[in-house]
Amino acid sequence: MTSRELIDFIRRLYGRPTGAIPLHAPVFPGREKEYLRECIDSTFVSSVGPFVNRFERMLTGITGARFAVAMINGTSALHVVLRAIGVGPGDLVLTQPLSFVATCNAIVYCGAQPFFLDIETATLGLDPDEVESFLDRETEPGENGPVHRTSGARIGACVPMHTFGHPCRIGDLVSVCRKYGVPVIEDAAEAVGSSRQERHCGTFGRAGVLSFNGNKIITCGSGGAVLTDDPDLADRVRFLSTTAKEDHPYRYHHPEVGYNYRMASVNAALGCAQLENLDRYLAEKRKIARNYMKFFDQNETDLYQFVPEPAGCRSNYWLNSVIVADRADGERLLKECNQAGIHLR
Repeated sequence: MTSRELIDFIRRLYGRPTGAIPLHAPVFPGREKEYLRECIDSTFVSSVGPFVNRFERMLTGITGARFAVAMINGTSALHVVLRAIGVGPGDLVLTQPLSFVATCNAIVYCGAQPFFLDIETATLGLDPDEVESFLDRETEPGENGPVHRTSGARIGACVPMHTFGHPCRIGDLVSVCRKYGVPVIEDAAEAVGSSRQERHCGTFGRAGVLSFNGNKIITCGSGGAVLTDDPDLADRVRFLSTTAKEDHPYRYHHPEVGYNYRMASVNAALGCAQLENLDRYLAEKRKIARNYMKFFDQNETDLYQFVPEPAGCRSNYWLNSVIVADRADGERLLKECNQAGIHLR
């Protein structure tokens, strides 16, 4: 398979014989403009208003989580839920090296440090066997969870990520971490609509985090959410993300440092319209993935291995990916495709 063959295939797939083809572009086929006008006419365009509540209800209905708290973006959602479960300065947070930088940024915002353990090829997600081996060999029980023998740091949490929308072996990770007393916070930023054994990503651990950035399957322009079944954790996340303001009709009392992280109603209005078409978007993404899979099967080579959804899972195929056997060939492919306007990464 040559770069030219891949470029020609992608142009045929998207029906664009010329011009740039971005990694992902949002589409607005539904009631987005109607809901935005309704939001503007209501004057509730900031972090209060019926669209925020509606968006959170829609998220719980789609994901099966008991609670959803809408945020300004996925990074803020991950930051605030890590702080809400007590991750703080000096802690280590187990995570994977294959992720967007936001995963690590949120950990460092808490004063903690990411501790990288390896991924597995089948899911591109954090390997439960690596996590168990590390916790068994390199930690010992502590008063508030396991402690890293070498550094003396507490293991504050484990943050696996569902890479490109492919569910990791999250059930196994939760079981391992429960055995050692480590809370699991799922980074499901890329996994809206993805499930393992018919259970939505982001609902297995103590909490999960979604993203609705402009490049995601569902976009609010900017947005994120925390999912959890724990009412106390949901209340704590909502409190911290609303500047830690005590509920009062006119007094402003903030007993601790909080964050201005709640989603604006104007973003939620956009998100509600987007969620109404989620099934349509997922069907289109899976159709595109089948075409890629067929292309790589027909152009079989040891250099490129298409990454399919893991067994027992339903992936949203947010991005389609291949494992490249030769780094130099991968760099050549990236360079030539980007020069031709095909935005591979």
